[in-house]
Amino acid sequence: MSGRGEEWLTVPQVLEELGGVSRRTFYRWRELGNGPKAYKLPNGELRFRRRDFERWLDGLQERAA
Repeated sequence: MSGRGEEWLTVPQVLEELGGVSRRTFYRWRELGNGPKAYKLPNGELRFRRRDFERWLDGLQERAA
């Protein structure tokens, strides 16, 4: 999935970038509305725009400061 040069991440890629957070924990965050913005493909898989993911991470840093 590529749109206009944007990078799209899969769930395993996001988990790896988060330092090995478990899939269960990540989906729990999403259930609680605390995860990054996701796009659901017709096959049910999720994808995350790199820029949305990084914006979400930046927001976490701001709340921790």
